[in-house]
Amino acid sequence: MAPVDDPWDNRSFWETEAQNWIAWAREPDHDAYWDYSPAFFDDIVPRPSGRTLEIGCGEGRVSRDLRSGDHVVFSIDGAPSLVRAALEADPVHRRYVLADAANLPFADDSFGCVVAYNSLMDMDDMRGTVREAARVLGPRGTLCVSVTHPVADAGRFESREADARFVIDRSYLDSGLFDETFERSGLRIRFRGSTFPLEAYSAALEEGGFVIERIREPRQTAEAVENNPAEARWQRLPNFLFIRARKVLMQAPDETKDRSRVGL
Repeated sequence: MAPVDDPWDNRSFWETEAQNWIAWAREPDHDAYWDYSPAFFDDIVPRPSGRTLEIGCGEGRVSRDLRSGDHVVFSIDGAPSLVRAALEADPVHRRYVLADAANLPFADDSFGCVVAYNSLMDMDDMRGTVREAARVLGPRGTLCVSVTHPVADAGRFESREADARFVIDRSYLDSGLFDETFERSGLRIRFRGSTFPLEAYSAALEEGGFVIERIREPRQTAEAVENNPAEARWQRLPNFLFIRARKVLMQAPDETKDRSRVGL
C-alpha cells in the first residue's frame, strides 16, 4: 500500500481515473465483479420493493444489473465523466445523478433499498454516507453493501500461487489508505480509497440506525478456479465482505439541515 499523495478528494480522483475505469469495468470477465456479483444479487439484494438507489454507480454496470432484476433504480456518483458514461450506456434509463453520497439530493424515506457495491471504501465520508442512506430509506428499508474484505485489505499474498501464504503487513485495527495500480490484459487502473476494520463498518451501521441481517464472506467460484487455478487462494481467504442491514430506528429531525431536497 502506497501513501496517497494527491491533494484532491476521492470524487476528484475518480474523475481523473474515469476513462481507465470505464475500460476496465466494461471488459467482459475482466475483474472480480463477474465472479462475485451474482452471489451478491442472489443472497444480499432483496426482491424489488419501492425504489432502489445505487450509491457510487461508476459507469453503471451495477445499476444495469439491478434494472435487469426489475428494480426501479436511481443512481448517483461524484465523478461527472462516470455519470455521463452511465447515461450513454443506458439511454432509456435517465436516472443517473451527479451527487455527493454524504449529501444526497433526495427526500427522506424515498427508497426501499440502497445498494453500495464496492463504493463505501471510496467515499471521503463513509459514516456520513451510511447516515444519508438511512435518511433516504423508508421504514425498515434495506442497505446492501459489498466492500473489499477488511482482512484482505490488511495484507497480501506472497505470490499468485494457489497455496501462497497471506501475510498481514499492517495494523488491521487501524483505518488506513489504499493506493495501488493494477495492470491486466493491456488495461490499467489505479484504485484509491480507505481501509477499515469490520468494527468501523459495524459502528457506522449502528450509528445510522441499522441492524445487520446478513453477513457473507464469499469464496471464489469453482468456475473461476477452473479457468485460473491461481484464484484458488481466494477460496481460503475472502476477497470481499457482503452485508445486508435493515433500518430500524427513525431518524430524529435535524432542523439545522437544508431540507430543500429533490422529491421523487
